[in-house]
Formats: sequence, structure tokens, C-alpha cells
Amino acid sequence: MVAHGFTVNLNKPLVFQVGHLGEDYQEWVHQPIVSKEGPRFFESDFWEFLTRTAWWAIPTIWLPVVCWFISLSYRMGHTPSELSLMVVFGIFVWTLLEYTLHRFLFHIKTSSYWGNTIHYLLHGCHHKHPMDSLRLVFPPAATAILLFPFWNLIKLFATPSTTPALVGGGLLGYVMYDVTHHYLHHGQPSGQMARNLKKYHLSHHFRIQTLGFGITSSLWDRVFGTFPPPSKVAVKKR
Repeated sequence: MVAHGFTVNLNKPLVFQVGHLGEDYQEWVHQPIVSKEGPRFFESDFWEFLTRTAWWAIPTIWLPVVCWFISLSYRMGHTPSELSLMVVFGIFVWTLLEYTLHRFLFHIKTSSYWGNTIHYLLHGCHHKHPMDSLRLVFPPAATAILLFPFWNLIKLFATPSTTPALVGGGLLGYVMYDVTHHYLHHGQPSGQMARNLKKYHLSHHFRIQTLGFGITSSLWDRVFGTFPPPSKVAVKKR
């Protein structure tokens, strides 16, 4: 695609190219290339490595951390039933955060060089190459960094003994989100509920990209009126 005299070369690292598209970036990034072969992001092998994450790394790394957080609240005197409620509430909060980030941050309109570049790294790359299996989940290093402000935010509203379990619940919600997201792109669900969820998400990629912002649940799309209208198009096997 040519914009402002600039041509995006898909055979070269993309991250520092996309900013040159300016106002045409939004149109370009929402024209998906359906291929399991992901593009190269950076010339540097080190930075390129950090952008690629296998889906199984997410539960492997973060589920032990979830258990550790919950155990902290347990050792501070909370009963299993109390811990269950806190974890469920943490997951519930995550679903709202998942929807909010996807709708208002990941789909923000950009046109400046650095705005386009950052958006492409955050989410644009996923819309351009939706079947790139190694860039479907969030890199663990980035998640670790974001855990600190999330912990401090929860501390503002919770007690010292409930904060770990609430954060653990939120982190568990994130793990469920990332694993579900990968499955919706690459899994072949047999159950009706999972098939509907896959159809709902793929509609966001290939039919109406301004609706359908939930991943693990369509709850908040229904609450806020962003649930996509029904389609008779069947889910394609990929």
C-alpha cells in the first residue's frame, strides 16, 4: 500500500514502517492478511524474540503466580470460601478491564508516526495478521511490568490481606483471556457455546471491527450496546 509516497514492504521489518502511513494507517491495518506466517517486526533478533510468545507459556508462567497470590491472603487468615469470592470478583473485574482496554485503547484512532507505531505494537499487528499464533498472547515481560500498577490500583480499594487474592483473581482472568483468545483463532470447537464464541470473535476481525470487543465473554458488549448484529455466515475452519 502506498501512502504519502511511502510503500509498506511486507518483506522487511514492519514496526518502523507503519508510522509513515499517516491517516491511511487505519484503513491499512484493518485489511487482514490471513496467514499463519507472521511478519518480522524488528531487525534486532533480541527485540524480535521478545515479540513472540507461545500460548502455553502464559499458563505455565502465570498460574503459579496466581496460586502464590491467593496463598498470601490465605496465610493472612482468609477462609477458602472468602478466597473463592475474592478470586471470582477479581475475574469479574478483569472482564470489564478486558472490554475497556480493547474498545478504548486497542481501537484508538491514530495518524501520527509514533501513534501508529505504538498502536501497531499493541493491537494493530493482530488485526493485520490475525492468525499469527506467536503474537496472539501478551508477552510475559510486558505483563510483569503491568502487574505493579495493577497491584497498586487494587491496594487503593482493598485491605492488605485481600489485595493478593483480588490481584490473583484478576491475573487468573487474564490467563483465561489469553488462552481463550488463542483457542478462538486456532481451535476447532465442537460445543455450541464455544462455536458461538468463536463466531462472535471472528466477526470482530472479518466482518465488523468496530463491534464485539469481548474475548472471554460477550457480557459487556451486551451491556454497552456493542454486540455485533447476527450473521448467517458460518464459522470457517482455519
